[in-house]
Amino acid sequence: MARQLFLQISILISLLGPSLSHSDAPTPGNGFIMVEGGPIWYEVGGEGEGVPLVTLHGGPGGRSCGFDRFYDAGMNRPIVRYDQLGTGRSGRPNDLNLWTVERYVEELHSLRAELGLDEIHLLGHSWGGALAGAYVLEKGTEGIASIIFSSPLLSTPAWIEDANFLRSQLPPDVQQVLDEHEAAGTIDSDEYQRATAVFYSRHVTRRDGEPRTPNPDCAGQVGNDVIYNYMWGATEFNATGTLLDFDLTPRLHEIDVPVLFMAGEYDEARPARMREFSQLIPDSKLVIIPDAAHSALGTKTKDYISAVREFLNGVDPVRP
Repeated sequence: MARQLFLQISILISLLGPSLSHSDAPTPGNGFIMVEGGPIWYEVGGEGEGVPLVTLHGGPGGRSCGFDRFYDAGMNRPIVRYDQLGTGRSGRPNDLNLWTVERYVEELHSLRAELGLDEIHLLGHSWGGALAGAYVLEKGTEGIASIIFSSPLLSTPAWIEDANFLRSQLPPDVQQVLDEHEAAGTIDSDEYQRATAVFYSRHVTRRDGEPRTPNPDCAGQVGNDVIYNYMWGATEFNATGTLLDFDLTPRLHEIDVPVLFMAGEYDEARPARMREFSQLIPDSKLVIIPDAAHSALGTKTKDYISAVREFLNGVDPVRP
């Protein structure tokens, strides 16, 4: 009965969504695709003859809306973005068993199959970098023209080590607040949240007092903290979820396609760590965006897009 309902919903969504083309270029527009657990929302924007770029947002439990900045950026190729299951415009099932790296890998594979994305460039930001790495190591690099690891999570132990190093550079009074509330189990307190915000302002947003310009496409698109807490944990400083032992570094040398690592100068995904990762993949490239942190796409948009465009055109030259 459940399988029959799944097939009926799949047919209905395919009728309501745009016509899916299994040609070289995906059809512009948006719609839904059924995956294990429910529907995921996707959108194809941009234009050009280049190999499509598929973008993977962070989180887990983030949103894809920031990647719409690529549409009119002269990428000369289709841009594919999607909200991973459980967040943004996609379905929001309550089954915690769905939040596994393996299911997210299959979700991406289903997207490629439904949109006929036989050859793609793959860009993963933060948790999206974990997904990109896990995907190519599980499914292989056939049809993967290149990978862009944007401030990626590739090793939880390394991420925690870096987070605690950066934490040690915070003002002593801020560190004391963090320590006291973590010891007392009161990390939901306003004082702890204000202390955490100091870390975020340095290593995630880094706007230096500049007002935040809202992205209209993100209006009403809510992330999912349940997924974040289940897979990662309650704070950036200590993983307690299912990603606790996640570590791709022993297998990074297996990746045999062009790779670009990106990070902001003050990124919580530390540039020093990105250099270590890049040395594990032969001939990979590294770009550090000056005066940026983890949210470089939103705060240093021109620099970020320029680095991505230059790399893609070097791998896959196309005429403007």
